[in-house]
Amino acid sequence: MTTTTPSIPHARNFVVIGDTHLARSVCASLGAEGHAVGHLFQPRDEELRAAVARQPNGLAVLLHDDVASLRYALAVAHLSPTVPLVVTIFDRTVADELRRLLPQCDVTSPADLVAPVLAGPCLDPSLLSLRQQGRGALAVRRQHGRLLLRPWTSVRPSGWAARAARFSSQLRPHDDGTRLLVFGMLAMAAVLLGDWSWMVAHGRPPTLALFEAARVLAGVGPATAAPGERGYQVAAAVAMLCTIAFSALFTAGVVERMLSPRLIGLVGRRTLPRSGHVIVVGMGQVGIRLCLELRRLGIPVVGVERDPNTATARLARSLGIPVMVGHGGDRSVLERLRLGRARALAAVGSDDLDNIAVAIAAHGVAPGTRVVIRAGEHEAIAETRSLLPMGAIRDVTQLAGVYVLARLRGQDVAAVAADDHELYVQSSAGDFGAATITDREQCRHLPAPASAPVPAQCGCACAAVAAEGSAA
Repeated sequence: MTTTTPSIPHARNFVVIGDTHLARSVCASLGAEGHAVGHLFQPRDEELRAAVARQPNGLAVLLHDDVASLRYALAVAHLSPTVPLVVTIFDRTVADELRRLLPQCDVTSPADLVAPVLAGPCLDPSLLSLRQQGRGALAVRRQHGRLLLRPWTSVRPSGWAARAARFSSQLRPHDDGTRLLVFGMLAMAAVLLGDWSWMVAHGRPPTLALFEAARVLAGVGPATAAPGERGYQVAAAVAMLCTIAFSALFTAGVVERMLSPRLIGLVGRRTLPRSGHVIVVGMGQVGIRLCLELRRLGIPVVGVERDPNTATARLARSLGIPVMVGHGGDRSVLERLRLGRARALAAVGSDDLDNIAVAIAAHGVAPGTRVVIRAGEHEAIAETRSLLPMGAIRDVTQLAGVYVLARLRGQDVAAVAADDHELYVQSSAGDFGAATITDREQCRHLPAPASAPVPAQCGCACAAVAAEGSAA
């Protein structure tokens, strides 16, 4: 069932904390509805105390920094335990603890909200959203002009086919160091097997043959070699000389792997998938959540990240998600990830322009591959989507904004969904309501372009605490 967002019968008072695009969009939307909004970018204690003293109908803390969000939420709860709070926090441990401490606080993360919205188009272009729930999955589809929530079942390979695909992905080299390691190891294994087979074929007992073959591999010579066994003497000498080179290659590969971040495993769950996988470019907060959502749905994933030392890259390793170091727009990286055999590619980096470049590169390498793009930080992507059929584009800021707005209004909202430019909020009963959000540039707390410099850490056009927000 599809409904419309209820209108606001009377103006109310809200406070928004944050200098992010999300905070600006929420502030602009509340102002467009006629509400009084105090927008504090980075309030000091006295400013926060003055804002809370006015007993706002709702307060939203919309920051990128979990520690700052936690501090503001606890401070607001201390000043007024009855003020409804909406707080964005990425770390789930911190979020769970904050929910326990502050029952009146709605804690969410834009990454958690948009992960199902991105996962749906990755698996089926007709899906507006797809999330794991219990032992099954729920999908949002549009049918006959209505949004419907229906169970979804993935078409997975049979048991033997899945095991064969899993086995074939083991020991798959993905960089130069791994190639050296795998080649040296397999070459030494071939020498050992060849020497053992030769001696067994010439009457040696298997255990004795293994002992003598190991001595050849170790470079200490054959255990016994009769004068008449000239063929074996030549073969053993060649094997020992070759083993010198193979050992050097193997050692170089081990050293390279020990010194590297080791974001991809040689064996186990962090190996590179070979087919039917989703490539997630950009392992930030959204990328991590998308990988986890897809894995819960039983879909193999592999991430791409340029900086192997980021906190989210290390988090991906601890979660067992394979991550290749490189730029998602490089043809060699996409070919090594077998883009042509992947289900989809999701470009979900924090820079919209990079996501566009990745989408164009993906179309150049494998034109038939499904592409899903994250948007919300740059206006250029809205212009580019009309020029190139790049794929499904989902605006993270707008999706998170309609959720925050619904919670501030006191609406029952469990999730969000998107269909091209249209946004929807889903109630806990499964009903869908159309939602809108005002462009962030209409935030009336924006200073004139020349009045203040843009903070280095912000990336938006707003800076410092607005005059009205400070007075609040």
